Amino acid sequence: MADELKADAPLFELLSTLLQQVESLSNEEEVELRAKIEALGLEVTKVPEKPAKHLDELEIAAELDRLSAKLDDVDKMISSAMADDPQVKSILSSTADVWMPVITANADERREFAGTSSEDNCQEKVLQPN
Repeated sequence: MADELKADAPLFELLSTLLQQVESLSNEEEVELRAKIEALGLEVTKVPEKPAKHLDELEIAAELDRLSAKLDDVDKMISSAMADDPQVKSILSSTADVWMPVITANADERREFAGTSSEDNCQEKVLQPN
């Protein structure tokens, strides 16, 4: 679980930096956007509850439909933001190497991220003098 947090860390560091830049350029605090980023951070680090019973095929299909609808909503929001603001498109394109692997990873890939992140942290500790 902690390793998954580390795998998502670059994405949330990027989002935080971009938000700070937007706030400094606009001289306005983006309270709503900051809250949404924090909520997203909490959502992606949630541990799914273990079901009390095994799901049947219809329940699995319904859950997949619900998740698919959520992804469609996110896709519409991103597409709309990109169409409305060329800077959003530029930022998303130039930072895709950070966020795309995080949001498109399957369970095995996320475990691999976590392993890579742990190895990187160990190497950093060895390289950094105390």
